[in-house]
Amino acid sequence: MTGVKSFGVGSVTRFYIPLLLQAFSQSLTYPLVAGIVTHGAFGVNALTAFSQGQMIMFMIGSLGGGLVMTGMVFAKTWYGYVSFKRLNAIMMGALLALQCVPAVAPFNRWLFEGFFALPPELAATARWTLLFGVVMNGSFFLRNVPMVVLFNNYESGKANIATVTRILVTLGCSVFFIPAGLTGPYWGLFAITLGTIVEYLVTWAFARPYVEELRTRTCGAREMSAKEVCALTWEQFHFTLPLSLGGFLLMLSPLIIAAFVGRTADAQDMLSIHYVTLGVANPVAYAALRMQAVSIQFPPERKGDRRLLVYAVCAGLCLGVMPLLFATPAIGGWYFGVYQNVPERILPTVRLAIGLYSLICIIHAVRGRVEGLAALRKRPGAVMAGQIAYTAGLLLACLVLWPTGCPGWLLAVSAIYVAPMCATAAIYVALRFAERH
Repeated sequence: MTGVKSFGVGSVTRFYIPLLLQAFSQSLTYPLVAGIVTHGAFGVNALTAFSQGQMIMFMIGSLGGGLVMTGMVFAKTWYGYVSFKRLNAIMMGALLALQCVPAVAPFNRWLFEGFFALPPELAATARWTLLFGVVMNGSFFLRNVPMVVLFNNYESGKANIATVTRILVTLGCSVFFIPAGLTGPYWGLFAITLGTIVEYLVTWAFARPYVEELRTRTCGAREMSAKEVCALTWEQFHFTLPLSLGGFLLMLSPLIIAAFVGRTADAQDMLSIHYVTLGVANPVAYAALRMQAVSIQFPPERKGDRRLLVYAVCAGLCLGVMPLLFATPAIGGWYFGVYQNVPERILPTVRLAIGLYSLICIIHAVRGRVEGLAALRKRPGAVMAGQIAYTAGLLLACLVLWPTGCPGWLLAVSAIYVAPMCATAAIYVALRFAERH
């Protein structure tokens, strides 16, 4: 296992760029699949149902969202790795079973026709997307283990190769499926699931030699008893629990936004604007959030060391160029108007909305940096406090703007800006409080 590296713009960039590309390309599969979905029978409205079914899936999966950070902290020894692998398997089984519950009557009607106010045909699409999404979510959990191994060995580039393989598979599906008439939400789900399975297999192939090396270096050391391994697994569960519960609250945010936007004027158009712009905004936001892993692998070398903070702000500025490009008539007009099949009447609003997302990357990069610091100091409660603040800030923004008659798309953009600022501030305050006490 490679030791901790000192900060340097070159070394940080070499570690971060593969993470950035991984997050970007990983999230890029969703807009690619959106093209398959929107060319089906229900057009762009099918994307709303498809996205809401996947939203529930990701919300449940977020209960295991702290596992990668937990592995990066604990799985640096053989028994830490074994315990982490066991914890990952237990949480995967429990959460995949939980994912099936909202797809069963009467919960599916309460959720999709009641809470989301979807018409019956779109509610059925959302239900089946959620149910068959079990396979995709399972592949994400399986991928946690080899991904942690690669990150702990500073091999983010190999993890990126696996993700590029995933996006090539998904791209191939989008290229061939649409002309072949294999369109709609079910073919979209098939395409994205196939990509995630291939990504897991490639990631594991890269990680396997490092796992064997970790096992070999442990030979000759005192073997831990089954009881001690269970105790270590329990310790990791205690560490990941606040991160996971906080992640669950974080994933409630799209549900909250959808519930408010779905009750504004021209709700279907507003939801369409919201989802197609998130398809571009989310990849760059997730890329900025990868600063979490960078912060863990390149910790501060002295008190008051803020070099990584400056780096995070600069990285956020660079990432913000991407949404601006999609706000231009040439790129935005083709991507949203042609590929995503967005109606002409809402196309100018779509381009305006994506342009407004250009500064969100700075906020997420700074937030990722401080979340990594909290994990490094084994303060998962601080991360959870930030995620509670994220949800509360988003809900408050929606509650304030909704009665004013604010357009649904602008309500969504405003809430998505307010929430991460609240989260970042809360984590900083929690860490300062912990230092003083």
